[in-house]
This record gives sequence, structure tokens and C-alpha cells, in this order.
Amino acid sequence: MPFVLCVHQPLDKSISSIGASRLRLSRIPALDCFSLLASRSPDCSEPGPGLVSGFSPPIGAPPAPFRGTVVAQLPAPLTAATPSATASRLPDRPLRVAILGATGAVGQELLDLLEEREFPVGELIPLASPRSAGQPLHWRGHDYTISEVTAEAFAGVDLVLASAGGSTSRTWAPVAAKAGAVVIDNSSAFRMDPAVPLVVPEVNPEAAFAHQGIIANPNCTTILMTLALAPLAARRSIRRVVVSTYQSASGAGARAMEELRQLSRTVLDGGVPVSEVLPYPLAFNLFLHNSPLQDNAYCEEELKMLYETRKIMGLPDLRVSATCVRVPVLRAHSEAINVEFEAPFPVEEARALLAAAPGVELIEDFGSNRFPMPTDVTGRDPVAIGRIRQDLSHPQALEFWLCGDQIRKGAALNAIQIAELLQSPTSGGR
Repeated sequence: MPFVLCVHQPLDKSISSIGASRLRLSRIPALDCFSLLASRSPDCSEPGPGLVSGFSPPIGAPPAPFRGTVVAQLPAPLTAATPSATASRLPDRPLRVAILGATGAVGQELLDLLEEREFPVGELIPLASPRSAGQPLHWRGHDYTISEVTAEAFAGVDLVLASAGGSTSRTWAPVAAKAGAVVIDNSSAFRMDPAVPLVVPEVNPEAAFAHQGIIANPNCTTILMTLALAPLAARRSIRRVVVSTYQSASGAGARAMEELRQLSRTVLDGGVPVSEVLPYPLAFNLFLHNSPLQDNAYCEEELKMLYETRKIMGLPDLRVSATCVRVPVLRAHSEAINVEFEAPFPVEEARALLAAAPGVELIEDFGSNRFPMPTDVTGRDPVAIGRIRQDLSHPQALEFWLCGDQIRKGAALNAIQIAELLQSPTSGGR
């Protein structure tokens, strides 16, 4: 049964503005693909070197075989065990909000966005590891002391926004959920768990209402890409996606951003850069993404784009091939995307769909060769798309370029939009 996506208005400060026309990719079923091993070194999370066990068979195995044209399906109805829409909502009142990982780059952006978007915070509980506990924090005119995360810290908390790495989330997210909080987790810990929704509000908002206490925030590169793919998939079924990413230092955390600044000065002063945070110096350099390589010669980051995109869009057989590269940019990712459809897709039709898509803006000036750049989106919410063109090598494929702020839409903003969706009285639920 094909789905229908309605993409008619921009995503403003309240997700509820989408109303009856909002996208209806909902309740993603368990996928017949291999899950990613959770790591403490994903983009959009705290950096760290090691793999830990997750919910998956070996990641090096090949993806599920392609079985013809990909046609989106509405998932099967939820079972009675799934929480009701009412139970899955956040209370319509000022909330007790805990920020887990308040000292990191994404944690700081979460705090800024909560204030900027006037999210109804009745009480803020900033939490962090023992290493960061005790640090002062100033927010909305009040002084706080960051507390060490403990089970007692979640008592009476309504919402936990977690961005402290996979191992921390695996330890504390279930504790917070058991205490009654809704946890929106920015790590890779739960993304491929079939019981945990993986949500991009502009793409599959209704999936959020099937949560059982934990909602996963997708990988940053996946969020940006699905924002562009969803309106196109509404019009033509997608056969294959080939993407190359150009990922900023911010994806590896605040320490990587500072290292890029410092090593850039070192190079400009004639010195030899020595990296301590990233595996290689990023200043005036680039390298293939440093997440662990798998047996199939893809790295974790590249396979996240495959499996997470399948889950979010409800396309378990979608073919995706990614090449992920770390580049010397502070905080905005870029992606070159080639999409093959089941039938030819006129460029102007695709351009009109993307121009109307929520969370997207077009930057295109072919006359002056001006298209999206990281500086266009740094510190901003929209994902900028441009240079939409016919693939000369394939009559049913289009190519385009996008840029998006990795810390905002690629992480913190998406998490807060999920929370806004759960609290909105007009979002419709399930």
C-alpha cells in the first residue's frame, strides 16, 4: 500500500503548524537489514575510540538483497502493547527538562535552542559525567551547577535530552525512561533497535508517538539527506542513492573543533600540526571518516546512512552507498547526492518539491555558479539545497548538493523539534 507525503509549508517554530498536511511516514516496522554496532565515536555525539556491542548481527555482512523497485509501504498496525498517543505525549505545561551532556557542543546548542525557541522549561537539570560535574552554567538569567548523572537525578523529570555518547545513553536512558521521563537520545545506542522510533519530524513524525520511553535522534548526515529525499520519494519511488559527505569537525565534538582552530594557527605559523583528538591533523587537510572500518570495507558512518535511511523512510530494500569524508570546516556538513528513481524525474518538478519542503531552502544561481556553502547554514536551521540537475549518465537519476548545520538540524534542533511534536496539542498523535 503506497504512502502519500504532503509537503506544503515550511517547518516553523512549532511542528504543529504542519497540521493536517504534515508528512505521514509512520510507525516504522522492524527492518530486514543488519543493525549498526553502537559506538562512542559517531558524528553528532561525544568522541571516543571504541566499539561496544549493540543490537546487531555483524555489521560487515552485506545488506539485504535488492528485490526489485523500492515502493514505500505503510507499516503494519501497532500492537496493543504500544503506548497510546496520550501516554506517549509530553504534558502540556512547563516541563522539568534534564540535559545529559550539558557541557558538550550539542548540549550547549540544546540549551541555546531551548531559549531561542521558547521551549516551556519549568525547571532545568543540567547533567554530565563526573569529570564535568560541578561546572557552572548560566542559562536564561539563572546560574546553575552541573550535576553528576545519577538515578536520583531523573526523579520527576519529564524530558531528557541526551547527548553524552552511546555508552552513557545505554546506561542512563533506560533508567530515565523507567522513572517516567521521555528520553530523546542523540547517540547511536538505540537507533537500530526495532522498539525505538528513529525520527526526523519533517519526514516520519508519527513514528515518535510509538515510543516506549526512548526516541532516537538519527545521525547528522542521515537527517540532512532524508530531509531532501522524502519529498522526492513522495512523487517517484527511489531505486538507489549514492552520497558523498563532507563532514565538519563538529561531528567529532567540541574538542575536535578547538583542535581544528589551534592546528590551523600552527600551520599558518609554519609549525607541524600534531593531532590529539582526531586520528590525523584536519587543518588544511581532509581524510576519510575515522569511524571503524567493517569487513565489507565501509566504515560505520557510511553504514549508518544506509540503515538509518531505510528505517526512517520505511524502505527496507533501499540501496544506499555512502562515502564519508572529514573536512576542515568547523560545524556544517555538506553532501553530494545522486538519486536514481523508477522513472525519469523532471528537474523542475523536483526543484518545486524541494522548494516547498519543510526545513529546506534553495540556494541556486546558475548564472553566477552560486550554490549552498557551509557558511550559508552555520548557526541556522534550514538545510540548503542547490545545483539540482539531471544525471547525464542515467535518464532516471538526479543529482544535487546540500549543506546543513551539523550541530543544529543535524543534532540539537532535530531533538527539540521531536519534543515540540510530542507536546503539541494539535499534532494529531496516531
